[in-house]
Parts: sequence; C-alpha cells; structure tokens
Amino acid sequence: MAHALVLELAGGNDIDILDAIISAGHSFTFLTSDLALYQQQPAVAAVLAHAVECLEFPGFTYAHLEATLVERHVTRPFDALICMVDIRIVDAARLARSLGLRFLNPQTASLLRDKFSVRQKLEASGIAQAGHMLATDEQEMMAAIEKLGFPVLIKPCDGYASQNVVVIGGPEDLEPWISPVPSLAAQSTDYGLGVHSNRRFMVERYLTGTFIGCDTMSVGGRHHFLGVNEKVMCPPPSFTIRGGCFMPAAPEMEKLSAYAFSLLDAVGFDFGAAHIEMMITAEGPQLIEINPRLVSAKIPRLMGYGLGRSVYADLVSLHLGDASFLTQAHESLFAVTRWILADRVGRLTSVILPEWTDAGIRSFEILKPMGAPVGPPFENVDRIGYVMTSAATRKEAETLAERWVADLRLVIAQD
Repeated sequence: MAHALVLELAGGNDIDILDAIISAGHSFTFLTSDLALYQQQPAVAAVLAHAVECLEFPGFTYAHLEATLVERHVTRPFDALICMVDIRIVDAARLARSLGLRFLNPQTASLLRDKFSVRQKLEASGIAQAGHMLATDEQEMMAAIEKLGFPVLIKPCDGYASQNVVVIGGPEDLEPWISPVPSLAAQSTDYGLGVHSNRRFMVERYLTGTFIGCDTMSVGGRHHFLGVNEKVMCPPPSFTIRGGCFMPAAPEMEKLSAYAFSLLDAVGFDFGAAHIEMMITAEGPQLIEINPRLVSAKIPRLMGYGLGRSVYADLVSLHLGDASFLTQAHESLFAVTRWILADRVGRLTSVILPEWTDAGIRSFEILKPMGAPVGPPFENVDRIGYVMTSAATRKEAETLAERWVADLRLVIAQD
C-alpha cells in the first residue's frame, strides 16, 4: 500500500482524486492552508476522515511547510505527491524535489504560473503565436490595446478558471462609464486559500474558432496524448464553459498532438499531467494557455467515460512510477458534459431532477448548496451542477445531455 501526499482539492470540493487513492487501497495525507474550507462540506469531510493526517498551514509559509513534511517523510515516507491546484503547483514542485518524489521540475512549474513568460519562452523557440503584450497598470493596458487593435482579451498572468477575464471588442467598450480596464488594473483577484493575483496582466488578440483542450501525460520528457475536449461556451460576454465533448486520441489527431508536444518541449515539461487549451482558427491551432496539472472542473471524470477507465487512478499510478496504462487498450466513446445554469438572479431553493433514466446518463451532480446565491453565469464558478453522458456517436451523447438539462427544473427564490 502506497502513501500519497495530496495538496488541496480542485475547486475546493473535487474528491475524485481521493476516492481514486482509497479505491486503489492506498493511504493519503492531506495538506491545506484552510482545513475549515473542506470540513464544512459534509461530502468532503467524510472522505478526509480516511486521511492518515490532515495538515493545515495557514499562510502556507514554504520553509515551515518543507521542514514539517521532511520530518513526516522520515517517520512515514510518502510515495507520491499530487497537486491539482494551480496556485500550489510551484510549492508542490519544490517540495517533491526535497522529498525525492516524481513531479514536474520546479523551473517549469514556475514558468507556467506566468502566462506572459510562457509566451516569451515559446517565442524564443520559434513557435508562432497571436499578438500579445504585458501590462501592469491601466496605462500599459491602454497602450497594448492601441498597439494590438480590437478585439483583445485581458487576463491575469497568474490566473486560472477564467477568473477576471474581459474582452474589449471595440472603442465603445472603453467609454469611461463602461470600461472595465480601470477596475481590472486596480484590483488584485482573490484566488482563495490566501492567494491573490500579482497584478501582471496579458493583453492578447482575441481569437475565434473552435475552443479545445488537449490532455496529456508525460514521463521523462516523453509525452502521451489522451484526447481532445471540445468546449462549448456561453454567449459573450460570459466566459463560462457550458459543456464539452471528449474524444479519445485517434490517428486523425496526430498533427494536433505534435503541436501540443512541441509546446510542452519548449517549456521543458518533463513529468505529469498537462491540460493545453487552444483555439482552432482558420490559420491552424493557436495556444491559449498551458496548465501544468490534470484538467479540473470534473473533466477527468468525463474523460474516464470516454476511455473506459479512471483518469484519476491513472494519475495516481503515474506518480507512483507505473505508466503502463499509457500503452494499454481502452474504449473510445464520445463523452459529453452539460452544465446546469441559472437564468435569473436569486437563491437556489430546490432542484427537480428529470423523472426518466437512460443508460447513457453516466453521472450528475448539484454542486451549489440549497440557499446559495445564483445568477446568469459569467465565470465558471457560477455553474450550479452538471450531467455527463456517453455514447457511440457524438450526436447521441449531446442530444441526451441537452435533453436531461432541459427537463431539469431549478427553483430560484428572488431576493
């Protein structure tokens, strides 16, 4: 039985990785800066009760953290370190190196926490990219917009989960009474767990086309392509992902995987899972960003329905040194997700589920507690829940998911 060290949970509530560890017969120690965040959620607290130990480090001071974990490692060694939260990736990489565990190297982890630095690295490697500029204040944002031209997208260099992202479509979006630029430049986004943005922003040309995510796993700098998740977005100005369709790796994806691998090679990615977001434009694939972790927002569960095996379990095996699953045969189904969204502002009082069942409905979940404030989605955190389906054809899986969401009813009380 192996012993894994787990740093935080994706979304503050995704227990699938812990379930995978427990199902495999392994044990885990949980590490966080805010244990109360998890203990106040009954489903999460129930799983954490299986931990060997739950360690809380308010402020997440690295020196104290490392000293404590090195001491624990002597008395009860860790066999793997797993982190699926962007804001802890650098600490996780440093800690893994100190403990002698398999993980992404600290240099690449640090690089990938700054989107503009990544673009500079790719440019030095000769990889073509859409126009982009760094901005650290309102004046630099305005200068970048003027130089790049409309439309542009502005996002934090250290951001994730579509937080604090805006699109400037034209001059009308810069009128004093409507422009988001002054407030965007002035604020420091709260990412949770005591972490705030560094107020570095990237201004880039706004891309249009098909939005996809490519998921990979790497060992010793060799990359393996798991498949593609084509994402369905809510209409602008929202940045919420309404759903997606995962398609396992296939021969026709060879050029796409080669492009993804070139990006990983350029940033020195040597170990672990990566989620690479791209826009398929008329000129070909264009990078949006590289995430140095397993994709979140329940997408690994969706991938599992397409591949016929648990991607969370695969990640655990990878960090334990067993990558044999990468060469094993797997299923090849279309797996679709659709998120449950509110159409008005209020408080969620109840959710009435569809009365019918179908074998293609693989899972569904309501993530917002009753009484929670809800409203039309602008960011991914505004989503209420999801349904996942799988089928032999994409149309069948999408139709089933859309029908289920259409038949679900949200009861929302207006304040």
